[in-house]
Amino acid sequence: MTERNENDKLKVKKSKKQKHKKNRAKNREIRIVTWFFTILMLAVMWNIVSFVKNDSEEAINNSYNPRQEILASQNYRGNIYSADGDVLAATVVAADGSESRIYPYQNLFAHVVGYSVKGRTGIEASENMNMIYSHASLPNKIQNELNESKNYGDNVITTLDVNLQKVAYDALGVYSGAVIVSKPSTGEILAMVSKPDFDPNEIGSLWDSLINDKESTVLLNRATQGLYPPGSTFKIVTSLAYYRQMQGDVSGYSFTCNGRFTKDGSTINCYHGTKHGSEDFTKSFAKSCNSSFANIGLQIDADTFQKTCDDLLLGKELNTSLVYSKSSVTRSLTDTTDDIMQTAIGQGKTQMTPLSLHLITSAIANDGTAMTPYVVDRVESVTGSVVKKTTPHKEAQMMTLEEAAFLRQLMSEVVTSGTGTKLSGLSYTAAGKTGSAEFNSNKADSHAWFTGFAPVEDPQVAVTVIVESAGSGGDYAVPIVKRILNAYFDGDSSGY
Repeated sequence: MTERNENDKLKVKKSKKQKHKKNRAKNREIRIVTWFFTILMLAVMWNIVSFVKNDSEEAINNSYNPRQEILASQNYRGNIYSADGDVLAATVVAADGSESRIYPYQNLFAHVVGYSVKGRTGIEASENMNMIYSHASLPNKIQNELNESKNYGDNVITTLDVNLQKVAYDALGVYSGAVIVSKPSTGEILAMVSKPDFDPNEIGSLWDSLINDKESTVLLNRATQGLYPPGSTFKIVTSLAYYRQMQGDVSGYSFTCNGRFTKDGSTINCYHGTKHGSEDFTKSFAKSCNSSFANIGLQIDADTFQKTCDDLLLGKELNTSLVYSKSSVTRSLTDTTDDIMQTAIGQGKTQMTPLSLHLITSAIANDGTAMTPYVVDRVESVTGSVVKKTTPHKEAQMMTLEEAAFLRQLMSEVVTSGTGTKLSGLSYTAAGKTGSAEFNSNKADSHAWFTGFAPVEDPQVAVTVIVESAGSGGDYAVPIVKRILNAYFDGDSSGY
């Protein structure tokens, strides 16, 4: 009897143990499922928050999103203003309620401000979401709804300076090309000109003729999207790469220029065959000696050169809201002697945008730090309350403080004793680099470049100019820069 009781007890105990194991296994499965769905829900929530923060504006800004039409039916499109309060784009409402978009300065801000019919470009595109959304007060919105009228969308206040824009536009004159003016310490763009241009007020009537003309590049913003051979302005890049190759000591460099340099059957000529004679590194840069820089290029190994290009963001993505093209420059172990020499002087396959060159120049002026370029200072509601404010942001540390100082000294010599002397002896000091970039087999055809900053001792403004098919940078680009800098520092609206 006792033995049976013991067996029964063992069976009960075993049964309880098995049941406990089953419950534990079941609870474990429930916990796993619970944690799985908890993590899944957190992931969904994170995705929603991330979308709202980072991508919702882009999604609504997509031209295929019907949400835009809803917002446009509720709100008048906001205005665009210059830094000093001038209207650059505005929505005008007629007595019958019809709306039209006007651009008081017509061609002057065509590319940077853009247009909002037949698609959108420029600021009209990048800030579309802000301008079709309204942060008007709730009472104001209620009142408008009762009156069956629309709310006013938010306004965009840019960094653009009307006077500098006018001076830059007039200085470029009848030439095709581009101008960028900015503050190197912040990245604020003060002026951006691209020619040929158009009147955004007439874009509706001009549209068919523009898109049907396959040769037309009128709608292209050359300042940010135009790709050109940089010519001698690229010697800034080559100089930095050589400085790094020589571990910061170029004092031993010397070269005798007789107007041309030949190596392995390939010849590089100086501009117009000029014989520069005996040169050190600084004079080679100041006089923009192609022969010397072809020689310098051959002394830089491919890895050092490519690493320098990467540090300067050539061919890289930028954080700016501006629509831009990527610059293109490469060095490889398979390059021929001719390839290397052509690249060193900014010719061959090298292509750069004015924006890309301007970013490098701004970094040199700003102790090696490139700031992200921007054209929108803030967004305001119709009553003037700030909805969004742009904070200057570091784009990249392109070079060290010592490297920037080295390049500033070289660029100063260009103005004091080299190809940019038309900028010397003024009320301010300036530094920069000229360029004459050949763009076809006719050696007489060249784009005129200049990129630089002022004053040398405390750079406040950077300027980059390209004048298509004009000739030498010293003869055509430098006078344009001079007019812009005169307007900036001396308040001379004529620029002279």
